[in-house]
Amino acid sequence: MDEEQRARQWFLAVWAIVTVVKIAIAARLPLFVDEAFYWQEGRHLAAAYSDLPGLTAWLTRLGTELGGHHVLAVRAPFLLMAALLPWLVARSAAHWFGATVGWQAALLTVLMPLSGTLGLLALPDVPMALATVLCADAGARLLREVDAMSASELALGLMLGALSHYRFIGVIGVGLIALLWLPEGRKVLRDARVWVALAVGVLAWAPLLAWNLEYADAGLRFQLLDRHPWSFHGDGFRFLLVQAAMATPLLFVAMLVVCLRGLRGRTQLGTAWRYFALLGGVSTLGFFALGFFADNERVSFHWPLPGYLALLVVVPLLLREWRPAWRRATWSLSGLGAVLMLGYYVAVSLPGVREEFAGSKYYPENFAGWNTLAVDVRSMRAALPEATQLLADNFKTGAELGFALDDADIPVLDHPLNHKHGRAPQLQLWGLQHDGSRDVPTLLVVGATDVKFSALLAHYQHLCRVVGPLPPARVVNIDHGARRFLLFALPAERAKGECTTPVVAHIDVPQSGARVGRRFNVGGWAVKDVVGVTKVEVLLDGRVVAVAEDAGANEWLRGFLKDASRDPRMPRVQFTAEVDAGQVADGRHWLGLRVTGGDGSVETWAEQPIEVH
Repeated sequence: MDEEQRARQWFLAVWAIVTVVKIAIAARLPLFVDEAFYWQEGRHLAAAYSDLPGLTAWLTRLGTELGGHHVLAVRAPFLLMAALLPWLVARSAAHWFGATVGWQAALLTVLMPLSGTLGLLALPDVPMALATVLCADAGARLLREVDAMSASELALGLMLGALSHYRFIGVIGVGLIALLWLPEGRKVLRDARVWVALAVGVLAWAPLLAWNLEYADAGLRFQLLDRHPWSFHGDGFRFLLVQAAMATPLLFVAMLVVCLRGLRGRTQLGTAWRYFALLGGVSTLGFFALGFFADNERVSFHWPLPGYLALLVVVPLLLREWRPAWRRATWSLSGLGAVLMLGYYVAVSLPGVREEFAGSKYYPENFAGWNTLAVDVRSMRAALPEATQLLADNFKTGAELGFALDDADIPVLDHPLNHKHGRAPQLQLWGLQHDGSRDVPTLLVVGATDVKFSALLAHYQHLCRVVGPLPPARVVNIDHGARRFLLFALPAERAKGECTTPVVAHIDVPQSGARVGRRFNVGGWAVKDVVGVTKVEVLLDGRVVAVAEDAGANEWLRGFLKDASRDPRMPRVQFTAEVDAGQVADGRHWLGLRVTGGDGSVETWAEQPIEVH
């Protein structure tokens, strides 16, 4: 009883603290790009969507209907589900292995970073995790006795999962494998009540199936074919390392031991251990194998979570076999992992910290800059005719700017990102995919940093072909240009003549993060189609410290830009300057450019950090 009491008190204390911290973070953290699109889907209610079943969008709509237009309201239903999840794990584990194991399994669910941070973002993984635990618990209860209550729980979990994500098909498959593996499971599958529950679960896929049948399997093709290379790549090894970090190393090892024991059948603890171990083992090892062949460009570290949730039910039993020092280390590392992961989200929610990450590969660009962009868009629209239409160049900008302006109907140009993320069919269905033609003044918002730097000039030239000649842009540099947007005020009638693109430039010397003295050289290049560049000023912390001179030709640049540049000075676009840092303090400073085009337009380029000593 003392052990059970301690386990319960630890869980209640940690669960309460983590829940409060998550609510505080969720209220401040800007919407992730996917969250913004789910909010947009929620404003266009439907039975299913091009990227997902309907539940995630419905939940975002429910949250904002009850809580108003706020990031916390969008996330509120997901926070509630995530807070409920450890209690369901505790219930399931306690039913089979006693109350102490139940509270310990629930505590591990809160501490493991992958599950402990669920709900911070309004993502389909939250209801899918809840559905997984319901189905796993129902399956375990059915192994003991088939009754109406357990069959109903199974049906509820299957419905919830079917409405959450395509990936839930894998959870269903793993569950069937586990039941077929066990003699008791094969007996369960002969009961009519179980098949009724399965039938209810199958019916829940009907809206998604109907959508795919109507629209040529667009969603299914994206999830199963378009987004995956289906060829071997070595990133699977990195996937293993990421999993060890996201689950914390010792807990990761414990879960692997549990699933291996279940797969080998080497346990005397009965059917329940083997069942949960099989659920987790088949799922986890399957995703590990998939990591060598599937999509390696988008975030996928959360895919094995359903398997981990099944394994956590049994892990406390395994930990009892370990030496006390290893048990303490496992709990300590899990707690540290939770603190670090929550700390990351705290950092990302703070504008000052996001700015410090600028110029590094850790910059959280999908969380950054949207409110600042909205302020500039409002300011520019106020100076334009009242009938001016807002137009975004890709779904990310359209959704995030839409949330910031409370406008879910911002049209979007056709863009590779729309197809890469499976959102193009949905934009077409909403009538929001824009072809670039217009009969009213239009404010075009272009995300310059949403395109690879090597393809930026080609992207500008594509915009010229779609919307016509571009006027000088208003540049919105966020966090020293780590996020960069261009605002173009397009006239109602498409202009004629050649199209002058925005500047494309680069500082070759010094490199980002380099250590320099008080006097140092700056070298690089700058191009601007049709009119060329007439002046390049070097900025240090936003202040002009040098005017660059012509440094001759750069033949390498022709290949880098794929001979696309129509700058009249090409290839003599290299510049050099000598900078005297003067009396600036030692430490980190920001080096940038201000480029004047041959048409008189002035554009401030992104900055990069340097260390002055």
